[in-house]
Amino acid sequence: MYDKKSERSVEFINDNEIRKAADEARRLSRDKEYVRELIAKSRECKGLGHTEAATLLECDDPELITEIFDTAKEIKERFYGNRIVMFAPLYLSNYCVNGCVYCPYHLKNRHIPRRKLTQEEIRREVIALQDMGHKRLALEAGEDPRNNPLEYILESIDTIYSTRHRNGSIRRVNVNIAATTIESYRRLHDAGIGTYILFQETYHKANYEALHPYGPKSDYAWHTEAMDRAMAGGIDDVGLGVLYGLNTYLYDFIGLLMHAEHLEARFGVGPHTISVPRICPADDISKEDFPNSISDELFCRIVAVLRLAVPYTGIIVSTRESAAVRAKVLELGVSQLSGGSRTSVGGYVDGEDEEDSAQFDISDRRTLDEIVGWLLDTGHIPSFCTACYREGRTGDRFMSLVKSGNIANCCGPNALLTLKEYLMDYASSDVKVRGERMIASQLGTIGKLKVREIAAEKLQLIENGFRDFRF
Repeated sequence: MYDKKSERSVEFINDNEIRKAADEARRLSRDKEYVRELIAKSRECKGLGHTEAATLLECDDPELITEIFDTAKEIKERFYGNRIVMFAPLYLSNYCVNGCVYCPYHLKNRHIPRRKLTQEEIRREVIALQDMGHKRLALEAGEDPRNNPLEYILESIDTIYSTRHRNGSIRRVNVNIAATTIESYRRLHDAGIGTYILFQETYHKANYEALHPYGPKSDYAWHTEAMDRAMAGGIDDVGLGVLYGLNTYLYDFIGLLMHAEHLEARFGVGPHTISVPRICPADDISKEDFPNSISDELFCRIVAVLRLAVPYTGIIVSTRESAAVRAKVLELGVSQLSGGSRTSVGGYVDGEDEEDSAQFDISDRRTLDEIVGWLLDTGHIPSFCTACYREGRTGDRFMSLVKSGNIANCCGPNALLTLKEYLMDYASSDVKVRGERMIASQLGTIGKLKVREIAAEKLQLIENGFRDFRF
């Protein structure tokens, strides 16, 4: 039976409930008056249930889709303003014992060269990322108890945090590694990680098991219940996601929202972020092998409806997507973007020489500076802020600030301070001019006079060579 407070994955992600919700959504989506009622409800910014959100997603009326898109933009701006948080992935090792059929890291792939970074190589990768201007990383590694034990991950996190180059420092390390034990999550928490990220891939249990024929990841329950163990281990910022294209989009969309509802019901706080990757070509992986691939138009609708359904949650789009698609979804609710990414082990130092070990092909190949310039040109503030985690504003403390609207008193000025750091230390001359113009125009929009005055003082201190201020 369906029970969103249950500890068992087959109960909080219940197949019968998903199928019932999907059938109801298809039926209700034809009722224009009801769809408009749901859009109006979403403007209250209290979220939508999984059946309600699925109804909006299934609506194919062009006029109503436009209203959904407009509402998504309105809600995103209400909570996140025009700020876009920047990050980059850092791949430590592509050794893996799992059999995921959609990932080139699978154990039986003999084409891909295997590599694991030493701590010195990690230090060089981190310096390369710092020299771009990055402050926030997402650590990635395949699951291999012999090559990539938890001790290796913990040592690598320490190396990342302790590496300094010129004015560069990595201030937040998010971690995307395989499902593990409560004790291991406790150790990750104690190592000072930011968000723990784990994609479900698909919530359809039978398809999940077919897509993961062997290895520890083949255990559906162990994988799906990982976020509960992470929360029990003290990690209160977790990131969900499915890989669209592995299964029918509606089933996984509903399952994803049920997972978010479960975390809210059991722990009092939903996911900190939701990622929306799509199946992507890679070594020995073709998109044509997955008939459930989704169109750009449907992808945009998924992003927009997610913003209506979980208004406080960060939505992440990576460089899997093209520059054109990223430009579209930027207006529909996305709040975090990767930039200047490499998805290969050692890719930031070795560049294209290591692309044959990439996990997936990158579509948006612009440099971080080019992406910063693009964001400025489109009226967005590229933010390198990591203040909330470092100030203890995580989990329910972060969510309460967002829901009250008070987060703007922190995020707005922090975005400007970290953008100023980027402009001083890393930006090209033309991007620096555009960025300074953005800071000057946005400083006056800070609501509280005292906060505005302090922000202006700190901006001047950054101009004078000081770094790392935060509200």
